[in-house]
Amino acid sequence: MISKYPYKNLTWIDVESPTKKEIRSLMDEYNIHPIVANELLTPTIRPKVDVYDNLIYLILHFPTVTHSHHGETEQEIDFIIGEDFLITTHYEMVDPLHEFSKIFEVNSILDKSSIGNHTGYLFYYIIKELYKNLDQELEDISEILENIEENIFSGEERLMVEVISDTNRKLLNFKQAIRAHKEVLESFEVAGKQFFDEKFSYYLRAITGEYYKIFSIMEGHKETLLDLRETNDALLSTKTNETMKILTIMSSIALPLTLIASIFGMNTESMPLIGKANDFYLVLGFMIASLLTTFVFFKYKKWM
Repeated sequence: MISKYPYKNLTWIDVESPTKKEIRSLMDEYNIHPIVANELLTPTIRPKVDVYDNLIYLILHFPTVTHSHHGETEQEIDFIIGEDFLITTHYEMVDPLHEFSKIFEVNSILDKSSIGNHTGYLFYYIIKELYKNLDQELEDISEILENIEENIFSGEERLMVEVISDTNRKLLNFKQAIRAHKEVLESFEVAGKQFFDEKFSYYLRAITGEYYKIFSIMEGHKETLLDLRETNDALLSTKTNETMKILTIMSSIALPLTLIASIFGMNTESMPLIGKANDFYLVLGFMIASLLTTFVFFKYKKWM
């Protein structure tokens, strides 16, 4: 599906799940190189930037760890940047692009858009919107981290083990999706300086700056999650040790009582005390004395 958004001498063409016929029409209308046109038909695993005489071809993947439509962990967007046209191609609904299209269309109608005189500026505003969405993704993860911290110190350490692992997986998927952004954007910065005017250099650097901001927040979340995991593991270990300590103390206290009961329960002749008056109470008293002795010894050793 092709959607066109014209503004003055610029045109933004947004293409979702393109067909061969649609790609052919775009190829003829905007003089797109056949290699680029062929790559638009299917998703590409590796992000990259290619420079041609009349356009720059850019591929980036954006993570969707908390706002996924079909369970995907990332979405690919292909950018074809000409002097007066910008084509964005993707293979499922991309929420930031959809939101930007509504804003762009309204601003175009009202003629209040601050877009410059070439599509490099349009690309800049779209990238800002995409990274703004990533910032929101990380904000959602930040809320998860706050909930983890609250639950850890509320005695829910065991339940948090799975939540921590799931959050760690989300951050790993996030990092996996944007890992190549740095190299691609730096290459685009070099190509953009030659393709556009010198005044656009600031915006090229600002685009790379948007990436560094997101990367810095992501690294901060990873460090926070690591600290929370270590804290959770320490509390779990402490609770386990306390449980083992209590079980050991109970076993140690029960051992002499079991031994005494077993000895006096033997069916043998010449058993001391057995058969004499008040033999039950004597054995019971002996067991209580043994219990108190063990208890006092444990207290003296500060084991309980």
